[in-house]
Amino acid sequence: MALSIRLDPETEARLDALAKETGRTKSFYVRTLIEEYLEDLEDLYLGMEISQQVKSGKMPTYSAEEVGQRLGLVD
Repeated sequence: MALSIRLDPETEARLDALAKETGRTKSFYVRTLIEEYLEDLEDLYLGMEISQQVKSGKMPTYSAEEVGQRLGLVD
């Protein structure tokens, strides 16, 4: 998929310099950054959703002791 983005001049200059210094393309770095940041955002939003479910009582919580007992780690 082709994607067009606008960068401020300072960010563009930094990306140009990095690409030239490393011999990689600007597209390589943009793609890498999007993939890594996208995973972080997905994790963030999943965590927020789970937090909301816990706060609303839709998802149970367990103490460390309860987990240990369920796993047979505590006598």
